[in-house]
Amino acid sequence: MPTEIVFETHSWSEDNERGLATGWLPGRLSARGRALAAELGRRRRSDGIVAVFVSDLGRAVETADVAFAGTTIPVLHDWRLRECDYGERNGMPAAELHGRRSRYLDRPYPGGESWRQAVHRVGRFLDDLSLRWAGQRVLVIGHVATRWGLDHRIDGARLEDLVDADFGWREGWEYRMTDPHDPQDPR
Repeated sequence: MPTEIVFETHSWSEDNERGLATGWLPGRLSARGRALAAELGRRRRSDGIVAVFVSDLGRAVETADVAFAGTTIPVLHDWRLRECDYGERNGMPAAELHGRRSRYLDRPYPGGESWRQAVHRVGRFLDDLSLRWAGQRVLVIGHVATRWGLDHRIDGARLEDLVDADFGWREGWEYRMTDPHDPQDPR
């Protein structure tokens, strides 16, 4: 039975409002972001979610805290769900940083990591997910790198295509992941 993964981005942050690429900096939600996080909670609390996995960066943790406050759904922090580490460029203007994103597909940002390294990190999270949560419906709250990791690993999207594409925000993406540890899985 496949594991159902619902992906949601962290809510709107103060850096989003300022046009900054937060990267591995913690970031904080704006007033708009807290309202969107509350909406995420209303949308997902009764959606069959058995656990929430969230990047350990501040803006993602704050999103989960607002969305799932007062519920019994476990919220589990995982550093592997972080955004790409832009290194020395964390916090710079997003338009400037993302305009040259494809240059860093395989080459790390100065003092940081490459997009391929970030996506590989998300893949390691997915390897572990099926050990405990196989066949269940979980929510993942993360960033661009998190979504690309899901797109690449589960849907087979090429990173070369993802790195040049617009993120195209929406209310949730859904994935179905077969269990790589299941001997009955024909994969």
